[in-house]
Amino acid sequence: MRTIIAITLTLCFVGATGAETYAERLGWGPKDRVLIIHSDDVGMSLANNRGSAEALEYGLVTSVSVMMPCPWVSDWLEYMKAHPDIDTGLHLAMTSEYDGYRWPPVAGKQIVPGLADEHGCLPDNVGLVVKSASADEVEAEIRAQIDRAETMGLPITHLDSHMGALFDPKYIGRFVKVGIEKQIPIIMRGARPGQDLSEWADKTWDGGLPVLDYVHTASYNWKTTDLDEKANLYINAIRNLKPGVTEMIIHCTKPDDVIGVINGNRDFLYGDYFSMIDDRVKRAIEDEGIILTTWRELKERRDNVEK
Repeated sequence: MRTIIAITLTLCFVGATGAETYAERLGWGPKDRVLIIHSDDVGMSLANNRGSAEALEYGLVTSVSVMMPCPWVSDWLEYMKAHPDIDTGLHLAMTSEYDGYRWPPVAGKQIVPGLADEHGCLPDNVGLVVKSASADEVEAEIRAQIDRAETMGLPITHLDSHMGALFDPKYIGRFVKVGIEKQIPIIMRGARPGQDLSEWADKTWDGGLPVLDYVHTASYNWKTTDLDEKANLYINAIRNLKPGVTEMIIHCTKPDDVIGVINGNRDFLYGDYFSMIDDRVKRAIEDEGIILTTWRELKERRDNVEK
């Protein structure tokens, strides 16, 4: 398995600067700590679908995002028919990173040849995407993935970026452009290590979309398979949230007979799922007075600003 996720690993607590948080702009108080707990990779496998569904139903995970090129999207659509109010975005995928389990671009090789490797699948790392795909091709694939969701009748509450590919300077303008045009919120904040995003955050806000203060991805580096230790790491992170709107990105992968074959038995990921159905983590959120929210609520609040 080729694991090329470093581009997103360090997006931990980087956000707005200045006196006023985006949470305040959206109508919360200056001391409010507002949190989206967001489960990525829905649609990639049955394990991701089942783990995310259980965490949503338990009440800690408040949002998910779906990988439209992947084969288990239809299963998630069936779940959505019974749970239409779930906050479901698109995890826009420009890469297909597993050796034995690949997926092609939704737009097709003929339309986006720069996003198709020798197998006709999306490239297996972000570097190859940047090297071979034009901004026009990436925009075409973004639109194709959105179109597939709309065709299926899958609600879209927000857009984010698998492996951070769309935050490359070559593509970020297209990501922002499509979000503003379609008035679908995008995962945007003021900065990330090595990249000042303040200009794009301003454009996103001025385009009528909400912006995050912080993105927390520290759990990517929590390699422990000890479930108690993993839960305590989440509890500590929750207790140390700063005022503002934070999105905590996790992967609620429920262990089964297949997921280990796909992802190379990365057992440390399963702790995300178990932590999100853990009473201790729920109590920490309650005790700290953390306000759980969704992308749907962020957009509704943004729509009411300056009216």
